[in-house]
Amino acid sequence: MRPLAPSPMEHGMAEEPLILGIETSCDETGVGLVRGRTLLADTVATSVAEHARFGGVVPEIASRAHLEAMLPTLDRACRDAGVSLTDVDAVAVTAGPGLAGALLVGTSAAQGIAWAAEAPLYPVNHLAAHVAVDRLEHGPLPRPLVSLLVSGGHTSLLLVEDVATSITSLGSTLDDAAGEAFDKVARLLGLPFPGGPHIDRVASAGDPTAIAFPRGLTAAKDQVTHRHDFSFSGLKTAVARWVESERAAGRPVDVAAVAASFQEAVVDVLTAKAVAACRQHDGAQLLIGGGVAANSRLRALAQARCEQAGITLRVPRPDLCTDNGAMVASLGAAMVEAGVPPVGLGVAIDSSAPVSEVLLG
Repeated sequence: MRPLAPSPMEHGMAEEPLILGIETSCDETGVGLVRGRTLLADTVATSVAEHARFGGVVPEIASRAHLEAMLPTLDRACRDAGVSLTDVDAVAVTAGPGLAGALLVGTSAAQGIAWAAEAPLYPVNHLAAHVAVDRLEHGPLPRPLVSLLVSGGHTSLLLVEDVATSITSLGSTLDDAAGEAFDKVARLLGLPFPGGPHIDRVASAGDPTAIAFPRGLTAAKDQVTHRHDFSFSGLKTAVARWVESERAAGRPVDVAAVAASFQEAVVDVLTAKAVAACRQHDGAQLLIGGGVAANSRLRALAQARCEQAGITLRVPRPDLCTDNGAMVASLGAAMVEAGVPPVGLGVAIDSSAPVSEVLLG
C-alpha cells in the first residue's frame, strides 16, 4: 500500500527538487513550478473581469472559475517548464487564508496530484507564500526580516525568523485592508475595479498634497497599543465626505488630486510603520509583498525612507507581488530545504488561518 504522505527522503527527492505550487485563495488560479530557487513556470488565469460589475470578488463565481481554469493552467505551466506532473518531487498548495470554496478547488487538485505522483504534500499559508516568493528574485531571505504585506484582503507587518517555520505578526489592519480601501475609493471616483492600478495611474497627474486626508493610527496615543497596526476605514470615509461636499457645492471633483492625496495618505502610513518596525526589531532589510506592492508610489516612498534609515528594501517584481503559483512553490521549496515534514492527504482548509501557522492541514 502506498504511503499517504511520503517524506522527501522516502520520495527519493533530488538535490534540487521540483516543486509544484497551486494558488486559488481568491480570484487568480495560479500554478508555479520551481526547482530549488529557480522559477521554471508561473502561469495565472484570472477571473477579475467576471467580478468587475459587482465591484468586488464574488466567492461563488471565483470557485467556478477555478474549476474551469485548473486543468488548462496546470497543462500550460508544465509545457512552459518542459516537465510533466509525474516529474514533481513535492506539491505545495494554499490552504488558507482565503475564500473557502476557492481554497477547496486548489487543495483538491493538489491532493489528487500528490496521490498520483506519490509526492509529499505541503498545504501552506498564503501570507507566508507572499514572503517566500522573493527567494526567486533576490535570493535567500535574511534572518530576521521585517515584511509588509499589502493586498486587497490583508495588510500586515510580520517578523520573519524563518519563512518555512517561524513568522510572527507584529500588527495588521483593524478594519479595511489597504487594497480594499483602494477599491472603495476608486468606486467613489468612478474608476474601474480593481481600483489599485487605476488610482495609481490617475494619481500620477495629481498633487499628493492637495487634500490633507487623515493618517489612521498615527497619533501619539496610538503608539502604545496600535504601534504596528493599521486602519483605513476612516480615510475611506474622509474621502467620501470630501467628494460629497464638492458635489453638493456644485464644484467638479478633481479626480487626480483626490486619487493622489488618498494614495499618499495610504503609502505614508504603510512605509512609516514598516520602517519603524525595522528599527524596533533590528531588521536590516524590509520586504514588501502583496498586490499593492506593485503601486509605484509605495515603491518610491519605501525606497526613499529605507535609504534614509539605512535599510535594504526588497520588493519582488510586480507579477510576483500579485497572487500566483510561483510564491506557493517557493514556500514549498523552502519547507523541503528546511526539512519540514509533509502532511497526509487529508488536508483541512482554514479560511482565516493566522500567519503564524505556516504549514496547515
